[in-house]
Amino acid sequence: MSKLFEPVCVGCYTLKNRLVMAPMTRSRAQYDGTPGEGAAEYYAQRASIGLMVAEGTQPSEDGQGYLYTPGIYTQAHIAGWRRVVEAVHAKGGRLFLQLMHAGRVCHPENTPHRRQGVAPSAIAPGAPLFTAKGMLDIPPPRALTTQEVRQTVQDFCHAARCAVEAGADGVEIHGANGYLVQQFLAPSSNARTDEYGGPLENRSRFALEVASEIAKEIGAQRTAIRLSPGATLLGIDEGAEGPALYRYLVAKLDKLGLAYLHIMHCGNEALLRDIRKHWKGTLVLNRPGRPREEVGADVAKGLADLESYGQRVLANPDFVERLLANAPMNEAQASTFFGGGAQGYTDYPRLASS
Repeated sequence: MSKLFEPVCVGCYTLKNRLVMAPMTRSRAQYDGTPGEGAAEYYAQRASIGLMVAEGTQPSEDGQGYLYTPGIYTQAHIAGWRRVVEAVHAKGGRLFLQLMHAGRVCHPENTPHRRQGVAPSAIAPGAPLFTAKGMLDIPPPRALTTQEVRQTVQDFCHAARCAVEAGADGVEIHGANGYLVQQFLAPSSNARTDEYGGPLENRSRFALEVASEIAKEIGAQRTAIRLSPGATLLGIDEGAEGPALYRYLVAKLDKLGLAYLHIMHCGNEALLRDIRKHWKGTLVLNRPGRPREEVGADVAKGLADLESYGQRVLANPDFVERLLANAPMNEAQASTFFGGGAQGYTDYPRLASS
Protein backbone atom coordinates (compact mmCIF):
# COMPACT_ATOMS: atom_id res chain seq x y z
CA MET A 1 0.00 0.00 0.00
CA SER A 2 2.95 2.35 0.55
CA LYS A 3 3.13 3.27 -3.15
CA LEU A 4 -0.30 4.85 -2.81
CA PHE A 5 1.23 7.65 -0.77
CA GLU A 6 3.93 8.53 -3.27
CA PRO A 7 3.53 11.69 -5.40
CA VAL A 8 2.43 11.22 -9.00
CA CYS A 9 2.24 13.48 -12.06
CA VAL A 10 -1.24 13.79 -13.54
CA GLY A 11 -1.54 16.15 -16.47
CA CYS A 12 0.20 19.37 -15.51
CA TYR A 13 0.03 18.67 -11.76
CA THR A 14 2.02 16.73 -9.20
CA LEU A 15 -0.41 15.10 -6.78
CA LYS A 16 0.62 14.33 -3.21
CA ASN A 17 -0.70 10.75 -3.33
CA ARG A 18 -2.26 8.24 -5.74
CA LEU A 19 -5.74 8.29 -4.27
CA VAL A 20 -8.73 9.80 -6.04
CA MET A 21 -12.17 10.73 -4.80
CA ALA A 22 -14.59 9.36 -7.39
CA PRO A 23 -17.42 11.62 -8.59
CA MET A 24 -20.63 11.14 -6.58
CA THR A 25 -23.99 12.82 -7.11
CA ARG A 26 -25.20 14.46 -3.90
CA SER A 27 -28.26 16.45 -5.13
CA ARG A 28 -27.59 19.43 -2.89
CA ALA A 29 -27.21 22.16 -5.49
CA GLN A 30 -29.60 25.08 -5.75
CA TYR A 31 -32.54 24.79 -8.12
CA ASP A 32 -30.74 26.83 -10.79
CA GLY A 33 -27.70 24.53 -10.68
CA THR A 34 -25.46 26.76 -8.57
CA PRO A 35 -23.48 24.65 -6.05
CA GLY A 36 -25.16 24.56 -2.65
CA GLU A 37 -23.99 26.34 0.49
CA GLY A 38 -22.26 23.30 1.94
CA ALA A 39 -20.32 22.31 -1.19
CA ALA A 40 -17.18 24.31 -0.40
CA GLU A 41 -16.93 22.76 3.07
CA TYR A 42 -17.70 19.25 1.77
CA TYR A 43 -14.90 19.26 -0.80
CA ALA A 44 -12.39 21.16 1.36
CA GLN A 45 -12.83 18.57 4.12
CA ARG A 46 -11.51 15.91 1.72
CA ALA A 47 -8.60 17.89 0.26
CA SER A 48 -5.92 15.55 1.66
CA ILE A 49 -6.72 13.07 -1.09
CA GLY A 50 -4.53 13.37 -4.20
CA LEU A 51 -7.33 14.35 -6.58
CA MET A 52 -11.03 14.99 -6.13
CA VAL A 53 -13.43 14.61 -9.03
CA ALA A 54 -16.52 16.65 -8.33
CA GLU A 55 -20.02 15.30 -8.67
CA GLY A 56 -21.56 15.04 -12.15
CA THR A 57 -22.15 18.61 -13.37
CA GLN A 58 -24.40 19.33 -16.33
CA PRO A 59 -22.84 21.22 -19.25
CA SER A 60 -26.18 22.65 -20.44
CA GLU A 61 -29.84 22.89 -19.53
CA ASP A 62 -30.62 19.73 -21.48
CA GLY A 63 -27.80 17.90 -19.71
CA GLN A 64 -29.65 17.73 -16.38
CA GLY A 65 -31.32 14.49 -15.42
CA TYR A 66 -31.61 14.45 -11.62
CA LEU A 67 -32.99 16.85 -9.04
CA TYR A 68 -30.69 19.54 -7.61
CA THR A 69 -27.55 18.68 -9.54
CA PRO A 70 -25.03 21.44 -10.27
CA GLY A 71 -24.30 23.02 -13.62
CA ILE A 72 -21.29 24.79 -15.10
CA TYR A 73 -22.58 26.90 -17.98
CA THR A 74 -23.73 30.23 -16.44
CA GLN A 75 -21.99 33.05 -14.59
CA ALA A 76 -23.83 32.06 -11.39
CA HIS A 77 -22.48 28.51 -11.72
CA ILE A 78 -18.96 29.83 -12.27
CA ALA A 79 -19.16 32.02 -9.17
CA GLY A 80 -20.49 29.13 -7.09
CA TRP A 81 -17.82 26.70 -8.22
CA ARG A 82 -15.12 29.35 -7.72
CA ARG A 83 -15.96 29.40 -4.00
CA VAL A 84 -15.63 25.61 -3.90
CA VAL A 85 -12.33 25.55 -5.78
CA GLU A 86 -10.82 28.32 -3.65
CA ALA A 87 -11.70 26.38 -0.49
CA VAL A 88 -10.09 23.23 -1.90
CA HIS A 89 -6.94 25.04 -3.04
CA ALA A 90 -6.62 26.72 0.36
CA LYS A 91 -6.28 23.20 1.82
CA GLY A 92 -3.73 22.15 -0.81
CA GLY A 93 -6.12 19.99 -2.81
CA ARG A 94 -6.82 19.53 -6.53
CA LEU A 95 -10.30 19.40 -8.08
CA PHE A 96 -11.51 18.32 -11.52
CA LEU A 97 -15.18 18.92 -12.39
CA GLN A 98 -16.97 16.01 -13.97
CA LEU A 99 -18.99 17.10 -17.02
CA MET A 100 -22.07 14.89 -17.06
CA HIS A 101 -24.82 15.06 -19.67
CA ALA A 102 -27.54 12.67 -18.48
CA GLY A 103 -29.08 12.28 -21.95
CA ARG A 104 -32.14 10.04 -21.80
CA VAL A 105 -31.79 9.51 -18.02
CA CYS A 106 -34.01 12.50 -17.42
CA HIS A 107 -37.52 13.38 -16.36
CA PRO A 108 -39.16 16.75 -17.10
CA GLU A 109 -40.18 16.97 -13.44
CA ASN A 110 -36.51 17.26 -12.46
CA THR A 111 -35.53 20.26 -14.57
CA PRO A 112 -36.48 23.95 -14.47
CA HIS A 113 -37.23 23.94 -18.21
CA ARG A 114 -39.49 20.85 -18.04
CA ARG A 115 -38.42 19.64 -21.49
CA GLN A 116 -38.26 16.09 -22.76
CA GLY A 117 -34.83 14.50 -22.42
CA VAL A 118 -32.54 14.24 -25.44
CA ALA A 119 -30.50 11.24 -26.55
CA PRO A 120 -28.88 9.55 -29.55
CA SER A 121 -32.21 7.84 -30.35
CA ALA A 122 -35.79 7.99 -29.09
CA ILE A 123 -35.36 4.87 -26.93
CA ALA A 124 -36.35 4.99 -23.26
CA PRO A 125 -34.02 3.25 -20.79
CA GLY A 126 -36.83 1.23 -19.26
CA ALA A 127 -36.07 2.39 -15.74
CA PRO A 128 -37.72 4.59 -13.12
CA LEU A 129 -36.20 7.83 -11.82
CA PHE A 130 -36.65 9.66 -8.55
CA THR A 131 -38.48 12.96 -9.01
CA ALA A 132 -40.15 15.56 -6.77
CA LYS A 133 -43.30 13.48 -7.26
CA GLY A 134 -41.61 10.23 -6.27
CA MET A 135 -40.42 7.38 -8.49
CA LEU A 136 -41.67 7.78 -12.07
CA ASP A 137 -40.90 5.91 -15.27
CA ILE A 138 -38.47 7.74 -17.53
CA PRO A 139 -40.32 8.83 -20.68
CA PRO A 140 -38.84 8.26 -24.15
CA PRO A 141 -36.29 10.94 -25.06
CA ARG A 142 -36.20 13.03 -28.21
CA ALA A 143 -33.52 11.98 -30.70
CA LEU A 144 -30.91 14.67 -31.32
CA THR A 145 -30.53 15.86 -34.90
CA THR A 146 -27.05 15.62 -36.39
CA GLN A 147 -26.62 19.38 -35.96
CA GLU A 148 -27.78 19.14 -32.34
CA VAL A 149 -25.18 16.44 -31.68
CA ARG A 150 -22.52 18.82 -32.95
CA GLN A 151 -23.95 21.61 -30.80
CA THR A 152 -23.84 19.31 -27.77
CA VAL A 153 -20.11 18.84 -28.38
CA GLN A 154 -19.79 22.62 -28.25
CA ASP A 155 -21.88 22.71 -25.06
CA PHE A 156 -19.28 20.45 -23.45
CA CYS A 157 -16.52 22.81 -24.64
CA HIS A 158 -18.33 25.83 -23.22
CA ALA A 159 -18.74 24.05 -19.88
CA ALA A 160 -15.05 23.18 -19.83
CA ARG A 161 -14.15 26.84 -20.40
CA CYS A 162 -16.48 27.81 -17.57
CA ALA A 163 -14.87 25.23 -15.26
CA VAL A 164 -11.41 26.66 -15.93
CA GLU A 165 -12.77 30.18 -15.41
CA ALA A 166 -14.04 29.01 -12.02
CA GLY A 167 -10.49 27.89 -11.18
CA ALA A 168 -10.98 24.13 -11.52
CA ASP A 169 -7.78 22.20 -12.19
CA GLY A 170 -9.43 20.36 -15.07
CA VAL A 171 -12.51 18.45 -16.21
CA GLU A 172 -13.44 14.79 -16.44
CA ILE A 173 -15.87 13.83 -19.22
CA HIS A 174 -18.48 11.42 -17.87
CA GLY A 175 -18.49 8.65 -20.48
CA ALA A 176 -19.77 5.97 -18.11
CA ASN A 177 -22.75 4.68 -16.12
CA GLY A 178 -25.41 4.88 -18.82
CA TYR A 179 -25.38 8.62 -19.49
CA LEU A 180 -25.18 10.43 -22.84
CA VAL A 181 -21.65 9.53 -23.93
CA GLN A 182 -22.18 5.84 -23.18
CA GLN A 183 -25.63 6.04 -24.80
CA PHE A 184 -23.85 6.84 -28.07
CA LEU A 185 -21.54 3.84 -27.57
CA ALA A 186 -24.26 1.22 -26.97
CA PRO A 187 -26.48 -0.28 -29.72
CA SER A 188 -29.29 -0.58 -27.16
CA SER A 189 -29.54 3.22 -26.99
CA ASN A 190 -28.10 4.26 -30.36
CA ALA A 191 -30.03 3.28 -33.48
CA ARG A 192 -28.80 6.25 -35.54
CA THR A 193 -28.07 6.00 -39.27
CA ASP A 194 -25.87 9.10 -39.59
CA GLU A 195 -22.13 9.35 -38.83
CA TYR A 196 -22.81 8.90 -35.09
CA GLY A 197 -24.51 5.50 -35.39
CA GLY A 198 -24.02 2.03 -36.82
CA PRO A 199 -20.45 0.66 -36.80
CA LEU A 200 -18.45 0.93 -33.57
CA GLU A 201 -16.23 3.57 -35.15
CA ASN A 202 -19.28 5.80 -35.68
CA ARG A 203 -20.69 5.10 -32.23
CA SER A 204 -17.34 6.14 -30.76
CA ARG A 205 -17.32 9.42 -32.70
CA PHE A 206 -19.24 11.51 -30.16
CA ALA A 207 -16.95 10.54 -27.27
CA LEU A 208 -13.86 11.23 -29.36
CA GLU A 209 -15.15 14.59 -30.59
CA VAL A 210 -16.05 15.74 -27.07
CA ALA A 211 -12.62 14.75 -25.73
CA SER A 212 -10.74 16.21 -28.70
CA GLU A 213 -12.59 19.53 -28.72
CA ILE A 214 -12.30 20.03 -24.95
CA ALA A 215 -8.58 19.23 -25.14
CA LYS A 216 -8.19 21.92 -27.80
CA GLU A 217 -10.21 24.35 -25.70
CA ILE A 218 -8.55 24.04 -22.28
CA GLY A 219 -5.52 21.83 -22.96
CA ALA A 220 -5.20 18.06 -23.03
CA GLN A 221 -3.42 18.05 -19.66
CA ARG A 222 -6.55 19.47 -18.04
CA THR A 223 -8.90 17.05 -19.82
CA ALA A 224 -9.80 13.52 -18.67
CA ILE A 225 -12.51 10.95 -19.36
CA ARG A 226 -14.27 8.23 -17.38
CA LEU A 227 -15.50 5.01 -19.00
CA SER A 228 -17.30 1.91 -17.67
CA PRO A 229 -16.73 -0.91 -20.19
CA GLY A 230 -19.43 -3.53 -19.93
CA ALA A 231 -21.66 -1.59 -17.53
CA THR A 232 -25.33 -2.43 -17.93
CA LEU A 233 -26.76 0.45 -15.93
CA LEU A 234 -29.96 2.19 -17.03
CA GLY A 235 -30.73 -0.05 -19.98
CA ILE A 236 -27.26 -0.02 -21.55
CA ASP A 237 -26.18 -3.11 -23.51
CA GLU A 238 -22.98 -2.76 -25.53
CA GLY A 239 -23.40 -6.17 -27.11
CA ALA A 240 -20.83 -8.79 -28.07
CA GLU A 241 -18.56 -6.25 -29.76
CA GLY A 242 -18.37 -4.10 -26.63
CA PRO A 243 -14.78 -5.14 -25.80
CA ALA A 244 -13.68 -4.38 -29.37
CA LEU A 245 -15.35 -0.98 -29.16
CA TYR A 246 -13.39 -0.09 -26.03
CA ARG A 247 -10.10 -1.31 -27.47
CA TYR A 248 -10.71 0.96 -30.47
CA LEU A 249 -11.95 3.91 -28.37
CA VAL A 250 -9.13 3.79 -25.82
CA ALA A 251 -6.46 3.54 -28.53
CA LYS A 252 -7.94 6.63 -30.21
CA LEU A 253 -8.24 8.54 -26.93
CA ASP A 254 -4.63 7.70 -26.11
CA LYS A 255 -3.46 9.78 -29.06
CA LEU A 256 -4.99 12.93 -27.51
CA GLY A 257 -2.54 13.04 -24.57
CA LEU A 258 -5.26 13.49 -21.93
CA ALA A 259 -4.50 13.96 -18.24
CA TYR A 260 -5.91 10.54 -17.34
CA LEU A 261 -8.35 7.79 -18.21
CA HIS A 262 -10.68 6.80 -15.34
CA ILE A 263 -12.05 3.26 -15.61
CA MET A 264 -14.97 1.98 -13.56
CA HIS A 265 -14.17 -1.73 -13.72
CA CYS A 266 -17.10 -4.05 -14.37
CA GLY A 267 -15.33 -7.40 -14.17
CA ASN A 268 -13.71 -8.14 -17.53
CA GLU A 269 -10.10 -8.57 -16.42
CA ALA A 270 -8.81 -9.43 -19.91
CA LEU A 271 -10.30 -6.23 -21.30
CA LEU A 272 -8.84 -4.24 -18.41
CA ARG A 273 -5.36 -5.58 -19.20
CA ASP A 274 -5.86 -4.67 -22.87
CA ILE A 275 -6.94 -1.16 -21.90
CA ARG A 276 -3.76 -0.83 -19.84
CA LYS A 277 -1.76 -1.80 -22.95
CA HIS A 278 -3.60 0.57 -25.27
CA TRP A 279 -3.54 3.48 -22.82
CA LYS A 280 -0.01 4.85 -22.47
CA GLY A 281 -0.97 7.69 -20.13
CA THR A 282 -2.15 7.88 -16.53
CA LEU A 283 -4.81 5.31 -15.60
CA VAL A 284 -7.17 5.73 -12.65
CA LEU A 285 -9.00 2.55 -11.66
CA ASN A 286 -12.20 2.22 -9.67
CA ARG A 287 -13.26 -1.23 -8.46
CA PRO A 288 -16.71 -0.96 -6.85
CA GLY A 289 -16.85 -2.87 -3.58
CA ARG A 290 -13.08 -3.34 -3.31
CA PRO A 291 -12.24 -4.97 0.08
CA ARG A 292 -10.11 -2.84 2.36
CA GLU A 293 -7.28 -5.36 2.35
CA GLU A 294 -6.98 -4.88 -1.43
CA VAL A 295 -6.61 -1.11 -1.29
CA GLY A 296 -3.42 -0.27 -3.18
CA ALA A 297 -3.17 -3.64 -4.93
CA ASP A 298 -3.74 -2.36 -8.48
CA VAL A 299 -1.18 0.42 -8.06
CA ALA A 300 1.32 -2.04 -6.56
CA LYS A 301 0.87 -4.40 -9.54
CA GLY A 302 1.20 -1.58 -12.07
CA LEU A 303 -2.31 -2.17 -13.41
CA ALA A 304 -3.24 1.39 -12.42
CA ASP A 305 -1.39 4.58 -11.58
CA LEU A 306 -4.06 5.76 -9.14
CA GLU A 307 -7.08 4.20 -7.44
CA SER A 308 -10.39 5.95 -6.95
CA TYR A 309 -12.87 5.48 -4.12
CA GLY A 310 -16.39 6.76 -3.69
CA GLN A 311 -18.46 5.96 -0.60
CA ARG A 312 -15.39 5.47 1.59
CA VAL A 313 -14.27 9.03 0.88
CA LEU A 314 -17.82 10.31 1.22
CA ALA A 315 -18.00 8.84 4.73
CA ASN A 316 -14.38 9.57 5.72
CA PRO A 317 -13.20 13.11 5.02
CA ASP A 318 -9.83 11.98 6.41
CA PHE A 319 -9.70 8.85 4.25
CA VAL A 320 -5.96 9.22 3.59
CA GLU A 321 -5.13 9.66 7.26
CA ARG A 322 -7.23 6.62 8.23
CA LEU A 323 -5.42 4.46 5.67
CA LEU A 324 -2.03 5.61 6.94
CA ALA A 325 -3.02 4.92 10.54
CA ASN A 326 -4.80 1.65 9.69
CA ALA A 327 -7.74 3.14 11.55
CA PRO A 328 -11.37 2.00 11.29
CA MET A 329 -13.57 3.70 8.73
CA ASN A 330 -16.95 5.40 9.16
CA GLU A 331 -19.78 3.59 7.40
CA ALA A 332 -21.58 5.55 4.69
CA GLN A 333 -25.22 6.44 5.43
CA ALA A 334 -27.16 5.55 2.29
CA SER A 335 -30.28 7.39 3.48
CA THR A 336 -28.41 10.72 3.27
CA PHE A 337 -26.59 10.23 -0.04
CA PHE A 338 -28.94 12.50 -1.97
CA GLY A 339 -30.44 15.82 -0.95
CA GLY A 340 -30.80 17.33 2.49
CA GLY A 341 -28.39 19.42 4.50
CA ALA A 342 -25.26 18.82 6.56
CA GLN A 343 -26.31 15.39 7.85
CA GLY A 344 -24.45 12.74 5.91
CA TYR A 345 -22.65 15.47 3.97
CA THR A 346 -20.31 17.55 6.11
CA ASP A 347 -20.86 15.99 9.54
CA TYR A 348 -18.95 12.70 9.22
CA PRO A 349 -16.48 12.53 12.16
CA ARG A 350 -12.71 12.67 11.69
CA LEU A 351 -10.06 10.88 13.69
CA ALA A 352 -9.27 12.76 16.87
CA SER A 353 -5.74 13.50 15.69
CA SER A 354 -6.64 14.57 12.13
